[in-house]
Amino acid sequence: MAVFDTPQEAFGVLRPVCVQLTKVQSSENVLRLQAQLQAVSDSALQELQEYVLFPLRFTLKTPGPKRESLVQSVVQCITSVLSTTCVKKQDLLQELFSELCMCLSSPSSLQQPAPLSEELKLSVIRALHVLLHSAYGDIILTLYQPSTLPHLGFAVSLLLALAEQEKAKQIKLAALKCLQVLILQCDCQENHRLLDVDEARQCGNLFASFLPGICIALSRVITGDIKQGHMVPVSAIRLFYQTVGLVMADEQLATITEDKEKPSREQTRLSELVVHRGPDWVKSTAEKLSLLIHKIVEFASLHPHWKVRMELVELVHHLMLKCSQSLVESVGHMLKALVGLVNDESNEVQSKCHEILRSIAELRTGAENRALADVLSENLHSLAMALPRLMNSQDDQGKFSTLSLLLGYLKLLGPKVNMVLNSAAHLQRLSKALMQVLELDVADVKVVEERHWDPKGSLGEPLGSFQCSLHEGKGQKKNFRFFIDEQILLVIQQVCRVLGYYGNLYLVVDHFMGLYSKSVAYRKQAAMVLNELITGAAGLEVDVLHERETAVNIEDLKGTVISILEEYTDQANWYLVTSIDSEGTSEEVTVKHSRAHAVPGDGGSSSLMSSSSSPSSDSSPTIRSMNSNIWQICIQLEGIGCSAYALGKEFRLLLASALYPVLEKAGDSSLLISQTAFGTIVDICQACGYDSVQCLINANSDYLVNGISLNLRRLAHQPHASRVLEAMLRHSDASLLPLVEDVIRDVLSTLDQFYDDRAASFLGVLATLVAALVQWFVGKGEVRPQEQQSRTSRQACQRQGEGSIINPKVQEVEEFILDYIRQKQIAEGDLPAVEEEELQLHPPEPEMSDPRAEGEMPLPAHAQIAKDVLERCIHLLSDKSLRVRLQVLKVLELCLTVLQLHENHLLPMAHRAWPALVPRLISDDPLVMLSAFKVLCTLAEQCGDFLRRRFSKDILPKLTSALVTQAPVSARAGPVYSHTLAFKMQLAVLQGLGPLCEKLALDATDLSLVSEACLIYLSAKQPLKLQEAAQSVFLHVMRVDPDATWLFLNEVCCPILYEPPHPSLHPVKLAGMGQSRNEFTDNVLGLLSELQRREIATCQAEPQQAPEPQVSPSPMSEALG
Repeated sequence: MAVFDTPQEAFGVLRPVCVQLTKVQSSENVLRLQAQLQAVSDSALQELQEYVLFPLRFTLKTPGPKRESLVQSVVQCITSVLSTTCVKKQDLLQELFSELCMCLSSPSSLQQPAPLSEELKLSVIRALHVLLHSAYGDIILTLYQPSTLPHLGFAVSLLLALAEQEKAKQIKLAALKCLQVLILQCDCQENHRLLDVDEARQCGNLFASFLPGICIALSRVITGDIKQGHMVPVSAIRLFYQTVGLVMADEQLATITEDKEKPSREQTRLSELVVHRGPDWVKSTAEKLSLLIHKIVEFASLHPHWKVRMELVELVHHLMLKCSQSLVESVGHMLKALVGLVNDESNEVQSKCHEILRSIAELRTGAENRALADVLSENLHSLAMALPRLMNSQDDQGKFSTLSLLLGYLKLLGPKVNMVLNSAAHLQRLSKALMQVLELDVADVKVVEERHWDPKGSLGEPLGSFQCSLHEGKGQKKNFRFFIDEQILLVIQQVCRVLGYYGNLYLVVDHFMGLYSKSVAYRKQAAMVLNELITGAAGLEVDVLHERETAVNIEDLKGTVISILEEYTDQANWYLVTSIDSEGTSEEVTVKHSRAHAVPGDGGSSSLMSSSSSPSSDSSPTIRSMNSNIWQICIQLEGIGCSAYALGKEFRLLLASALYPVLEKAGDSSLLISQTAFGTIVDICQACGYDSVQCLINANSDYLVNGISLNLRRLAHQPHASRVLEAMLRHSDASLLPLVEDVIRDVLSTLDQFYDDRAASFLGVLATLVAALVQWFVGKGEVRPQEQQSRTSRQACQRQGEGSIINPKVQEVEEFILDYIRQKQIAEGDLPAVEEEELQLHPPEPEMSDPRAEGEMPLPAHAQIAKDVLERCIHLLSDKSLRVRLQVLKVLELCLTVLQLHENHLLPMAHRAWPALVPRLISDDPLVMLSAFKVLCTLAEQCGDFLRRRFSKDILPKLTSALVTQAPVSARAGPVYSHTLAFKMQLAVLQGLGPLCEKLALDATDLSLVSEACLIYLSAKQPLKLQEAAQSVFLHVMRVDPDATWLFLNEVCCPILYEPPHPSLHPVKLAGMGQSRNEFTDNVLGLLSELQRREIATCQAEPQQAPEPQVSPSPMSEALG
């Protein structure tokens, strides 16, 4: 299509169409005109703008009803013309503005929109939007004169009505956007003319007349139905603060005089519509705006969409910058919105809030502006008074918002927070709210029942796996009574840290120490607050907006820490009942100092129990009281870690008094306490600059050893000295042993004196000691003396020359012949020779009890300690306490492992332990029998042949008899049987019996007894695990006597019929030949296959060895073919 660039050409094309439209107003003619406009250049159209607009305006002004399609096409054509041209005449701008507004108004009520179609309304609004953008230069300002005030009011009323009443989202957004352009606050990409000071004041004066109506209507739009989406509230909030910022700007109001200017006579009537923004009007308007802002803040701060909350933050920022003086009454509401969104779930909102708060802080608005500081203080006072009630009545979301608000006020006040803290009433209300919301839920039984019995627990793990301090892990996870959300706890921690950072440290610490000392109900909560106060006072992990005026003195902080730690570690608060076991309870009761612990009642209140009360109260503590005591100790341990974190290397000066009680709790039987104590040790390590926990313990071992020695002499008053030694051993290395050797002797001496009532606590430390010896010394390259001697002899033989080398096969043949002669003598009844030989092999037992042979090497220190411990344990094997017997067996097993390299000392000790061990194996509690059997397996592994006759005579018959007796029960049992103690006992015996047979090299009679007892468990009716354990027994027996095992299994099930190679030989007859398939078949066939595989592997390995005389194959290999 050709483009007409000159006005003459364009006029020739447009004139016929315009004339036709003037004559006949129809949609077709409008569309024809619009089509022709596409061929006209922008410059030519600018010259012909009024000519083209005349027929369109004439159509709109024609009296009488008009079709909506015609009006819509005309408006769209006007929009098309205005979008490519500029309006340069004042009259044209005002007339078009009025004519377009008339298209929206109702004939009956000009202030209400007409019931038009949504398309037409949207077209008119867009036309108004384009018209305002097309005004050239200063022409737009002609709309903002007192004379045009009615026209502006008319347009504002129509657009507000459309934004509020229409249901279509597009119309709402278009109306709000048009209003934004109308108040000269458009934020589009076009370069708009900026207003100077006088022009801005003139527009502010005009729109002051419309401010109440605009704000009320927009507040209704903002707080409307949530279904309208987020874009409408966002646009309405933006228009709200732009309008208020234009009218209530502090800069404009500061230049307005108190007296109203006298208008001329011509302007008298119109001037009555213009508002004079004097002080009275500002005050009255600010009061009304405060209500609307409060309404908007309450709604928008809880809106589900983050963009609405973000726009609310922008509202606060805009009005705080421009209207902080005129809207003083609204500052509280705006700050509430701002600080309430600091911890918003949206990262964008969070970062924006922090940015605005920091900008306010940098301008010193919160700290130096007296009016704003007074507002903050007043709000904080009001919040502090209502805080206890709010914490009791709100849900988690409400508590989070309220506490976030409290935190924001404290941050904004900065150093001026002491204005509130100096008020005893408000500090009391604030502390009461914190005590209330931090109340712990102490009804969980798991906290009490989780015990730390295993002495190998931490020794078996690498230290690196524990290098996570309580500070990094935020301490133990706590369950609170009045909230679940962890974010609430994080906000409370920040509140306490900000109080410690800005507040008077002596004042707040003294207040909460008073609560800690006076009220049992608040003790745990007060300790949590004190821990965070110390962290905040040191300036660690606290988010603030102002730097404090003077940093805290390190000596003052150290003095405060010392006073807190003294209160924490006082016996009344440190030694609390945490278990109901007899010995643990008696240990706590023996502490003569008065102490108290919380026992929450049914209603959540707490009562006081002290050791001076009735015996029944201390002897039977409740689950809630023990739970409460455990948490109190844990919180106090976390407090020691926080103090170390706050003081850094200065805390080294306090280690002499602080490390001992922490290590004491690291050996506590409560799992929660011991874990928390170890986390505290790691905190101390990191704070004081030690490379590891071992370095910490070794560097301070002199203090610790001295304390242990002193307290062992005052065991009635200090019953936990052994726990410190246990913790030192658990968390250190072999370099500690020389430092604590004397203390270990003291522990053994004390055990000799108090074995009747304190055996369990001492056995715990002995178990840890021997477990540490196993970890430190066993498997570190040491060899037995016998092995060293044999190794030396072999090396000497090798140095004699090549001709002295002995063929190992010759030795095997010699041993076979000697064994054959010995067995033949036994078969012929030559018993005296046997007894003499046995006497030679096993000298009289009293002589073996003396290990000090001539020329014997002295025992190393760790082995001597294990031997001394073993001597004590032998005497306690028959103790009446089940717990003690189990601990003794555990220690005994570890001692045997340490002494495995020193056979001359191990065998006499095994001889002494055997008489006490046998009853534990055959006639004791099943748990004891299970542990004793493990000791027996360890003993057999270390002692070997020394134990063979004793085991065959005293133990084996009872074990096999028990297996045979219990087999029918397990065959009939269901799946639940695998959880019973009887099943575990069967499984342990079957799993250990095979290694015992192999280690002890039992004779044929004993092996036959074992095979007969285990055969029953090869039945398919037995549980699968028992079948597998029984198979393992036969696999071990195969290594001892494969021929007898082959014959025994073939007597049960023989899969092959063996034909004699010559008629003169008798046929082979086995009981298992020709039998039908039964319950033993599968397991027996599997064992025979494994036996055949081993024989084949042995035959294949023989040719690779040195040449030797041909030997006839064994009967078993012949039978297997």
